[in-house]
Amino acid sequence: MLTLTSSRHTALHDWSAGGKLAGLAVFSVALFALPGLWSLAGLGLPLAATLALGLFPEWLRLFRPLVWMGLVILAWHGLTGTAPEGLTAVLRMFAAFGAANLVTMTTRLTDMQAVFLWLARPLAPVIPPARLALAMALVIRFVPVLALRADQLSQAWRARSPRRIGWPLVFAITLAALDDAEHVAEALQARGGTE
Repeated sequence: MLTLTSSRHTALHDWSAGGKLAGLAVFSVALFALPGLWSLAGLGLPLAATLALGLFPEWLRLFRPLVWMGLVILAWHGLTGTAPEGLTAVLRMFAAFGAANLVTMTTRLTDMQAVFLWLARPLAPVIPPARLALAMALVIRFVPVLALRADQLSQAWRARSPRRIGWPLVFAITLAALDDAEHVAEALQARGGTE
C-alpha cells in the first residue's frame, strides 16, 4: 500500500494530529460558510502552505483524480446556466481537498487512527471504537491506492486497445477494489482481527 505521509519533514509534521484535524474541520466549515468566490481565498491557504513547506509538487499530484470531477461539475453548471455557482462549488471542493491532503501528508496514519479512536469512544455501546477507527484509517489509506489502480488499469487499456476507455474499465476497477479488500480482510484476520 502507498504511504500518504510525505518523506520530507516539515514544521507541520510536529503539530499534533488532533490539532490538525480540528483545524481542518474549522477550515472546512468556514469555507462552505463563505459566500461566492471567497472560496478562491480558501484554496489559496493550503496552496500557500504547501509552497512554503516545499510540498507543492507532491501535493499537486494528489489532485489528479479530482480534476475530472471538477470538469464534470463545471460542464453541468455551464449547461444549466449557473456557471458562477459551479465555479464556487469546484473551488470549495478543491480547497477542502487541498487542506485535507496537506493534513494527511504531514500526519502519520497511526496518529490519525489514535485521534479517531478517541473520537469514537462515546459510540462504544453501539460500535466498537477500534473497528470504527480502523475503518476510517482504511478509507484514508485506500483512496490513493484505488486512484493508482484505476490509473494503471486505464494505461493498460490504452496500451492494448485503440478504442476509447469504456465501461468495462469500471468493472475491472471494481473487481480490483474487491480483491484488495479481500486481501486486507485476510491479513487482518491472520493478525487477530480488530481487537
